Amino acid sequence: MLPSDLVCSRDPEHRFSPAQLHTLCPHDAAPLLVRYPPASLRRDALASRPWSMWRYHEMLPVENVTEAITLGEGATPLIPLPRLAAKLRFDGALYAKDEAQNPTASFKSRGMSVAVTAARRLGVRALVAPSAGNAGGALAAYGARAGIPVRVFVPRDTPPTLVEEMRTFGAGVELVDGLIDDAGRSAAAYAAETGAFNVATLREPYRVEGKKTMAYELVERLGEVPGTIVYGTGGGTGVIGMWKAFAELEALGWIGSQRPKLVSVQSEGCAPIVRAFESGAQTATRFENASTAAWGMRVPTALGDRLILAALRASGGTAVAVSEASIRDGMHALRALEGADASEEGGATAAALQHLIAQGAALPPPIVLFNTGSALKYAPRAQDS
Repeated sequence: MLPSDLVCSRDPEHRFSPAQLHTLCPHDAAPLLVRYPPASLRRDALASRPWSMWRYHEMLPVENVTEAITLGEGATPLIPLPRLAAKLRFDGALYAKDEAQNPTASFKSRGMSVAVTAARRLGVRALVAPSAGNAGGALAAYGARAGIPVRVFVPRDTPPTLVEEMRTFGAGVELVDGLIDDAGRSAAAYAAETGAFNVATLREPYRVEGKKTMAYELVERLGEVPGTIVYGTGGGTGVIGMWKAFAELEALGWIGSQRPKLVSVQSEGCAPIVRAFESGAQTATRFENASTAAWGMRVPTALGDRLILAALRASGGTAVAVSEASIRDGMHALRALEGADASEEGGATAAALQHLIAQGAALPPPIVLFNTGSALKYAPRAQDS
């Protein structure tokens, strides 16, 4: 369904037409969120639909599902983790949502599918974004699918496997000194100079719409709202999107007012959200000298910090920083005990869960750990470890 309007995430009185391209709210530079007209989507109506995230198209920004730029993203497996639960001495149901099974082997496929779909509908002729790696590969793939040229700016130390992925999908790749926020400034300058549309995290409203479908799938597959979601956090669109989705699911009548406890996980080497959460701040300051092997979480400045922190607190959740050693241990536990193709970002969620259980934290079941990408995309480093 086409959106009714785009709403400023800080001041909902600021509304904009979805018939035009928009980036941030021009009044306060806050991210815009998509709002839809009142909709009807019955769960029994899904039975005959293909298994992809576009099965929820009434709550995605398309007039007709045939418009979608898709490679079959979504409908990723929800894997029971009985041996990991036993190892951690957790008695309840424990699952991994394995986003490594997406077409570009990460959850970024979801967001870029929707963002590129919206961009083509609105007449975009070129796309640009900064990336730590996985978003760039996804943008390159979906840009190729749509026939739209793509340029990606990445930190110079991005794993070669990820850079090669972008290039093989036809994107131009520029290596930038520094971190992803430095790449972001270069991408913004390129957009201003060339007219390419910048689909950087939360600088357009539609990537969140793809990410929110993870929550739709959880509720459909489990038949209930998860008790706890443990999620590795960089830019935070997954947390923001799923929190938005639970409100939509309540409006659709799928769920009641219950919400999962959200746990945001970061590395001790780059933990701006954790630091802000622990201090009681509403926003996060830049995390200097950020360093972690979990590339997707090496985000020293998150544009969506206010939204992430608000969702964590509203859910009764928390934010946890884990060591690099525990991230590696968590990744190997998921792989060796359960056969999950866990990346470092996935390993971080297992490490955080172990930490919280050891602390005696109240974690309502079922618990869902998110593995947001495949370790094989970091193949040289995965083999070395």
